[in-house]
Amino acid sequence: MMKKKIFSIMLGLAALTLVVSCSDDDNGPSNDPTCSDGIMNGDETGIDCGGSCTPCGEEPAETEDLEGEVTENTELDASIAYNLTGAYVVKSGATLTIPAGTTIKAAGGTAAFIGVERGATININGTASAPVVMTSGAANPAQGDWGGLVIAGDAPTNKGTDVTTEVGDLTYGGANAADNSGSITYLRVEYTGATFSNDKEFNGVSLFGVGSGTTFENVQSYMGGDDGIEFFGGSVDGINLVSIGSGDDSIDFADGWTGNGTNWYIADGAKAGIEGSNNGDDGDATPVTTTTLTNITVVGPVAEGALFFKEGGGSFTVDNFYVSGADLGINVKDTDVEANARIDADDLMISNIQFADTPSEFAATNYAGTNLDFYTEGVATGAGNGAAAPDWAAGWTIGLSNSAPSSQQNLAGEATGDVELDANIEYILTSGFVVKEGGSLTIPAGTTIKATGGTAAFIGVERGATININGTATAPVVMTSGVENPAPGDWGGLVIAGDAPTNKGVDVTTEVGDLTYGGANAEDNSGSITYLRVEYTGATFSNDKEFNGVSLFGVGSGTTFENVQSYMGGDDGIEFFGGSVDGVNLVSIGSGDDSIDFADGWTGNGTNWYIKDGAKAGIEGSNNGDDGDATPVTTTTLTNITVVGPVSEGALFFKEGGGSFTVENFYTEGIDLGINVKDTDVEANARIDADDLAITTIEFASPATGFEATNYAGTNMDFYSEGDATGAGNKGGEPDWATGWAIGFN
Repeated sequence: MMKKKIFSIMLGLAALTLVVSCSDDDNGPSNDPTCSDGIMNGDETGIDCGGSCTPCGEEPAETEDLEGEVTENTELDASIAYNLTGAYVVKSGATLTIPAGTTIKAAGGTAAFIGVERGATININGTASAPVVMTSGAANPAQGDWGGLVIAGDAPTNKGTDVTTEVGDLTYGGANAADNSGSITYLRVEYTGATFSNDKEFNGVSLFGVGSGTTFENVQSYMGGDDGIEFFGGSVDGINLVSIGSGDDSIDFADGWTGNGTNWYIADGAKAGIEGSNNGDDGDATPVTTTTLTNITVVGPVAEGALFFKEGGGSFTVDNFYVSGADLGINVKDTDVEANARIDADDLMISNIQFADTPSEFAATNYAGTNLDFYTEGVATGAGNGAAAPDWAAGWTIGLSNSAPSSQQNLAGEATGDVELDANIEYILTSGFVVKEGGSLTIPAGTTIKATGGTAAFIGVERGATININGTATAPVVMTSGVENPAPGDWGGLVIAGDAPTNKGVDVTTEVGDLTYGGANAEDNSGSITYLRVEYTGATFSNDKEFNGVSLFGVGSGTTFENVQSYMGGDDGIEFFGGSVDGVNLVSIGSGDDSIDFADGWTGNGTNWYIKDGAKAGIEGSNNGDDGDATPVTTTTLTNITVVGPVSEGALFFKEGGGSFTVENFYTEGIDLGINVKDTDVEANARIDADDLAITTIEFASPATGFEATNYAGTNMDFYSEGDATGAGNKGGEPDWATGWAIGFN
């Protein structure tokens, strides 16, 4: 039993004040004390003070050895420097209390550990500014210098009842899921993991059959030789856990653990970020490991995956999982029959997992079964700040050297809430990324998104969702190809579905992306798109099914769509499929089909359109490909339009019933055909005959060989009138409004 020491109240208060005042932590990256860098590191107990740096209130004048058994309620004293010289075990019925700011330094390898028997309690009462620290007493501390903290409880495990802990020889396991082993808050254990043998090592903190009545929050393992923190059955929750530099797995749970985890930050572990298993002897043992993990960050590299679903795995629900720098996301060995069967049965469900800073050999999973929808990618914040140190870890953790934000993140899956991207991050669009109904996606000025997934890679916005692209003239948002030598058709494009009317009907499906669109709300709002450039879009499914640069399906007039460019798209540059949204300051250069296309009862208007180098029509305007007289009829006013050829299907292709168009200030250059109207298109010709197409001030500059103003063969030859036009602002030259954000004019 520890010796009792008596100090004056004033001396005790002064010493405690000094410990607390110097214990602020700035999450220093170094393992060695520097004493001058403004960071708490090495054996410093505060910022550049304590430990081998001394002052900051000098080291405690009193020291005391800890060893043996605690048989009665005992409270340590933060003003005393404790040396753990052997096993220190809290016996059943006793309570050990450790106040904020206490430091315990261990020496003795496997002999030195703190154990808490079943029926005993430990209360570790650290604070963010004065954590309890259990560390190595060596002059040059290293992994495995001492054991760690071992707690045994009376909660169920699938290893049985009255079994013995792997280390410490404590008895654990019972029938009391609500068992209380005490309260552990703001604890940091360092340099643990002393080794008995290859199969028997201490972890930083080991919880054997610990019950849900126990509090286990704000705990860090730092530079442990084996696992950082491990749950062996039991039902205790783990909240705000940090594991840095573990020699094996960072956080491990097994043996029927039924607790939950919230806010886990993991970095620099040697093997798995998280190892979750059911039972190493029987993958189907009961109770089955069952947990919900929320807000998880794993920063690699990791040798065995960000999550190793192992030895039967269990029933896991994981949400908001951020993985950075890992070559493997979810590890499932094909020889683990029970684990694979659980995935097949939907017992592993991961939503909003995001992969960042992926190496070239990256794989999301090595699972080889049929249930490949067990994980859904999305935009995750993980433990709070993605790969960066979470705010809740400030002040009491150390060694978060991987705390810099990721420079690259994958985009795929779904956005189900309000998601905002970061212009400082390069996004890699690896697959479809869909903003779900009720959600919103905000993309700030200067953001770049690079797509690598062919037809699988597109950004979709469901009806009832919104997208806000907030580019500027000097910092546009750019969505482009991620391949080394980009070309048209490298990826899909941007697809937006709205609730405005179309003449295709209500609740119809988009040509690409499989989104539902069309309704009765002409003023529907799908967000605001300003200063956006999409490049190398138009990935092809078939001859009849290709992505456009930007596709707007039933998008309403409440949506802003201004200052948008399609560059080198494989199909149409920009296309309106019904709806009522206006298009202002649009640029389409190098499209593989039509440059700007509208159809299906679009009733929006267009102002300032610059079009160049499209393969087919400059503008294709139609009513309905199945019924040229379908209603609502495509009706629009286009003002200030430039089309620079050559074009193979006319500057304006009035097609499939056309519609009711008014066009003013229309400049064309280098074209061989102005207004294209096929004589077989009965409805389109009838509309021209009825004055539904009226073009005033159209200029045909530098016409190509064989030029004709129109191939319309009807009687109403005054539907257009020539004149001197400025078009989009500068005739065939780059318009002033396009300066700074649009490319490809020369």
